[in-house]
Amino acid sequence: MKQVSITILLALLPFTSMSHADNHGDKFAATKAKLEAALKSDIRTEAEIFRDKNRKPIETLAFFGLRDDMTVVELVPGGGWYTKLLAPTLAEKGKYYAALSTTRVKEQLSDKPGFEKMNIVAEDGRLYREEGSRNYSLDSPKKGLGVKRADMVVTFRNYHNFGEEGRAAMNELAFDALKKGGIYAVVDHTARHMEAPNSENRRRFDPVLAIKEIQAAGFEFVDFSTLHHKLDDALIYEVGRRSVSGNTDRWTLKFRKP
Repeated sequence: MKQVSITILLALLPFTSMSHADNHGDKFAATKAKLEAALKSDIRTEAEIFRDKNRKPIETLAFFGLRDDMTVVELVPGGGWYTKLLAPTLAEKGKYYAALSTTRVKEQLSDKPGFEKMNIVAEDGRLYREEGSRNYSLDSPKKGLGVKRADMVVTFRNYHNFGEEGRAAMNELAFDALKKGGIYAVVDHTARHMEAPNSENRRRFDPVLAIKEIQAAGFEFVDFSTLHHKLDDALIYEVGRRSVSGNTDRWTLKFRKP
């Protein structure tokens, strides 16, 4: 099967525009300055800094419409790569919440200068793998994410980790946490459209299926960006392979709660 680019796949779907960023002139300037300061923080490791060029965090967050006075929830923050940028940027005027699989950011960042206002929520939400499963299941926290009327929910390179029920649960949690008009921002490694699961695509996900599932949760599909489109990723190798690692094609999708 020939490679089908994410641009072609998404062109088949209704969308409002294909912008790389949503800066709205000077409205992003203050937020950008804070993100730039966070990028230069001594708390970031050399390995994290090395990924800046590839992940393009300022351009990505500009595309999603981040502002420094927003209430933002990050789902499955992992080791805190984006947490180290978002929490300081939102500390003065906004609010930052980390939810689901938050052990590492809680232990490693909670006592660091600039992270005093970081909120850890939904700690009773449990991610686990059923025996023999390649994907995680999700036991949703009893009271949801514990956040209401958030401006934005973000998750980076996590969607592929969950089975169908887990993805549905995560999308529902995001929907419930957002205010009307709030943004759900999702980035992940690209899989070929409708390709059957195999050992090489286990950390990739079909963007068309992601759009279908997230729309089924009640969201409106707003836009996509080609910021992380990589023409030389043939979409046939596991993302950790040396020939692909750090250069994977990723879809970058923006949704709105109506």
